Amino acid sequence: MSGLIMAGQLLLGLSILIVLHELGHFLAARAFGIKVEKFYLFFDAWGVKLFKFNYKGCEYGIGWLPLGGYVKIAGMIDESMDTDQLKGEPQPWEFRSKPAWQRLIVMLAGIIVNIILGIFIFWMLTLRYGETFIPNDKLADGLAPGIIGKQVGLQAGDLITAIDDERVVRFEDVRSPKVLLGNTKLTILRNGELIDLTVPGDILNEVSDLGIDEFVIPRIRIKQIEQLEEGGIAEKVGLKEGDSLIAINQQPIIFWDQMTEQLQASKNKEATIVFSRAGTVDTVQAKIDAEGKLGVYTGRDLSRIPQEQVKYGFLEALPVGAAKAWGSLTDNAKALGKVVTGQVKANKALSGPVGIARMFGGQVDWVKFWSLVGLLSMALALMNILPIPALDGGHALFLVVEMIKGKPLSDKFMERAQVVGFIIIVALMIFALGNDIMKAVGDKLP
Repeated sequence: MSGLIMAGQLLLGLSILIVLHELGHFLAARAFGIKVEKFYLFFDAWGVKLFKFNYKGCEYGIGWLPLGGYVKIAGMIDESMDTDQLKGEPQPWEFRSKPAWQRLIVMLAGIIVNIILGIFIFWMLTLRYGETFIPNDKLADGLAPGIIGKQVGLQAGDLITAIDDERVVRFEDVRSPKVLLGNTKLTILRNGELIDLTVPGDILNEVSDLGIDEFVIPRIRIKQIEQLEEGGIAEKVGLKEGDSLIAINQQPIIFWDQMTEQLQASKNKEATIVFSRAGTVDTVQAKIDAEGKLGVYTGRDLSRIPQEQVKYGFLEALPVGAAKAWGSLTDNAKALGKVVTGQVKANKALSGPVGIARMFGGQVDWVKFWSLVGLLSMALALMNILPIPALDGGHALFLVVEMIKGKPLSDKFMERAQVVGFIIIVALMIFALGNDIMKAVGDKLP
């Protein structure tokens, strides 16, 4: 059932983005008097259509192949590769008859709509829910680094006070793309002294494999044992719900990371567990399993991790939402640049339909849904502006060249460019889908 919910959310989100993107092209073409012959959600490959109707000379429909959508504009060489229409004399309602600047606007209109949509979504989310964050200066116990954080040089109890010499106000900034894109200087408060650390440029590779929590989380104190795994190690050695862990192998246990560290160090070994029960301190010996688990769930004391909320008015929320949307676009552009330069592996940074569906999750959460649609809208804008033939950016590039030269590029060149662009796009889709499958299989392996 969860798989169907993930797929349903993915199809709904992509349908919204595709229809509005193509609507941008459609409206811009109509505004300049250009005839639009087809408007399709998904591709009607080999002429197979799930649904269609005609209205005022345009065919509207839904194709069977959910890899995008398109509008077929008269007099334009596009992914349909329909060159028969170009054999006759140019007609005033055709794309090729219009000035280059008008054709450029038509090509960029879908991208512009995606950017506007992304800004609008984040504006509305900010207006409705405001912003909830953890004040960085109120993390009394500092931070707990995971595997990645320790590799960077962070230690338990550190507090990151500045990023590239800019004061950290919100803890969430420590886990933001500004840090995770790498080559970032962190100023650390450790035992009353300030030191600097540099985040490596390829840290996204590790985050992709291990998850963001293995970089850093707030340091959390543990509470008493709230639940025992039935038939687990803790239950077998006599621990009970309500007991409080004091030490493991003579090491005091106050924080969650201390308990995890000691258990991981005791895999497949005997460990000495000191605990208290109703005011009495006692000790047991327990053999920790191969995963470093004791078989207990200890509650987390979140009282020392306060949260604050900021609410915004209608107009106040606009610049905040716009900054979030634009920031996601620039962050994606920087990440793409790192892939191109080889600092980040493509299989770590790119996700296809399966990966995106997993982001939506197996339960319907409308805040999460619209947040992801907003992010995907900005990502779609970035993807389409890339100067790859067959994408909007490729068409726009050729139009700019035409405007500089003063004459259009030849039809034969445009046809060949479309073929090259189509091959590139198909290759990227196959790579992304294969990468998704490999990740999904890897997550299920023991």
